[in-house]
Amino acid sequence: MASQETMEQLAVEANGTATKEQLDGEPALKRVKLDNSDPPQTSHDTPQKPHREKFKGVAMIKEEYLIVAPAQAERGDDVEAVDDDAAEGRTAPPRQDRQDDSRGGGKKKKQKGGQNKDREFGKFSDALRLCNSAAWTPEFSPRHCKNGDRCNALHDLRKYLREGRRPDLDIFDGKCPVWATFGKCPSGWRCLFVSSHMKEVEHEDGRKELVLVDDPSKPSDDDDELGEMKLGVMNMVATQIKLDLSRKRIKLDMSEKYLEWLAKDIDIYRDHYHKQKDDEDVAKDYRAQYIEPPFKPSEKRRIYFGRETPVLAPLTTQGNLPFRRLCVELGAQVTYSEMALGLPLLQGQKADWTLMRAHESEVTPPRFTPSGPTEQSYDNSRDLKFGVQITANAPWIAVKTTETLARFLPHLRVIDINCGCPIDMVYKTGAGSALLDAPSKLERMIRGMNAVSGEVPITAKIRMGIRDDKLTAQKLVERLARGSPDMRDKLGAPGCAAVTLHGRTRQQRYTRAADWSYIAECAALIKQYDVKTNDLSDTIRETEENTLPNGGKMYFVGNGDCYSHTDYFDHLDNARVDSVMIARGAIIKPWIFEEIEKGQYLDKSASERLGYVEKFARYGMEAWGSDEIGINYTRRFMLEFLSFFSRYIPIGVLEHLPPSINERPPAYRARDDLETLLASKNYKDWIKIR
Repeated sequence: MASQETMEQLAVEANGTATKEQLDGEPALKRVKLDNSDPPQTSHDTPQKPHREKFKGVAMIKEEYLIVAPAQAERGDDVEAVDDDAAEGRTAPPRQDRQDDSRGGGKKKKQKGGQNKDREFGKFSDALRLCNSAAWTPEFSPRHCKNGDRCNALHDLRKYLREGRRPDLDIFDGKCPVWATFGKCPSGWRCLFVSSHMKEVEHEDGRKELVLVDDPSKPSDDDDELGEMKLGVMNMVATQIKLDLSRKRIKLDMSEKYLEWLAKDIDIYRDHYHKQKDDEDVAKDYRAQYIEPPFKPSEKRRIYFGRETPVLAPLTTQGNLPFRRLCVELGAQVTYSEMALGLPLLQGQKADWTLMRAHESEVTPPRFTPSGPTEQSYDNSRDLKFGVQITANAPWIAVKTTETLARFLPHLRVIDINCGCPIDMVYKTGAGSALLDAPSKLERMIRGMNAVSGEVPITAKIRMGIRDDKLTAQKLVERLARGSPDMRDKLGAPGCAAVTLHGRTRQQRYTRAADWSYIAECAALIKQYDVKTNDLSDTIRETEENTLPNGGKMYFVGNGDCYSHTDYFDHLDNARVDSVMIARGAIIKPWIFEEIEKGQYLDKSASERLGYVEKFARYGMEAWGSDEIGINYTRRFMLEFLSFFSRYIPIGVLEHLPPSINERPPAYRARDDLETLLASKNYKDWIKIR
């Protein structure tokens, strides 16, 4: 952590010698220090340090740490551009303004190859597969193998330990980190630290048997219904439920009832309102035939977003359970699962249901400081940090997925609908950011999700629009807050408890800085809607109370390019958002939440940063297992993490503060060898630091 004296020195170095006017606004300790300093040297005594020009997109590194010539570093000749679209697993969509050569009779340009459409990570497994009947039992008492003589897996435990797997690992002093924490290891004999929790027992007849050992001092965490150990993980769904979902055995009565009403209402709307849009008689005819929905949303549990609740964004691939657990330890107050596809959840697919799991640290209440009348009615003890995010391209998928999640996941803060994912695989199906151009469909989704989610609030995450020349977020925010004019009088507000706006369009991806001025405009609209809602009270047009979230308040969260506590508080004060959602900034610098809590820059040493990598490794093995498959999953996601983590530039080597997330450094040598390795883009250097 940077001391006050160090930060003052950095500020003086960055801004030059302070004038008297500047000193008047500084703390007393700093004024004394600067007043007592030696007078600046004139040009006759010592040559002035030449002014270094600032180039866009290039981080200013102090000259003593540069490897290249200062002039080359200033121009950024060796700065490598970083494509953050790679984090989403897909390339950017083709440019809309690309010239079509076929119109002029010329040859059509061939599409560039090498697009990263489906990343493959290879397969990893033991050389010889151990049968599940012998994977967790003592050597002489394996469970009955259901395949009998037809089983092609290995049942000889000693042969498996000798030939079927690689030798035990020597990291963590050869001790299984999962067993050390929980007193048992769910990987059993497949664990690559198994020698630390096994022993050989000699029986009275002279036979020697290999057995697994549990730590009796640790409480048991078995769950017979789930058939697996929880190990501090919440929202684990039984295998039988997933199987019943895949075979359509689970009845979703609330969803069916709502969708039946929705189908009738759409038919009436189509038959009567689309005939003559401008005919008032047609509109009256529609109102006359309007059918009340079978039920209205019940009162939701209230949530809270405030200055003290920085939000960790839902991050594809990066937002896994071990990483979220690390961020919560460092101060994240709200977390989201990785985005899950609605249809695979309804089909009971294991991979998507695994994304719904949360660590026990995520089901604790966020920080909360009561400040206003709305917050006074909020019960912080009923709130928690973890929410899930889904995406869907049809209302029936969104509604049924919501009812399923609300029924089988007991620890949910909110269910968030993704309306901003830019990747082609999602966009071309009509989900993600495609919903930005389908506001009527999105409103039906929000209303339906609210109708079946029980007490769990519904939220949405959007972008500014699809294209740069057509920003649609302002109209969409109004619709989410108050409802469309056609439905507002009949059904009230859609009941969206919070909206998060990412300050970019789909077309921009990450090629430009987030537009916080536009976010501020949308935040101002939300404030106006709250005032209008209050003005409409005690009138015949008062919105029904059970359609308004949080006692009439819809929270508004901004997202984009937050990389320091100064960015965070600047957005709160100037854009007037309720809170800020942090994405890439948290992957590059997970302790950003700690900086926000303490209100200062933290100059983390290389050993501290290496400690976060070690924690990720431990948490990864607890989440995915300490066997061959689990360790390779941990390695895969750790490499993804390090690809961002290595982009951090220590504030001690920067010429100016604050740092910028969009600036890339020229080649530099850090303050020690470990810090230099952590800043490397070469994966071979990442292997060295282990």
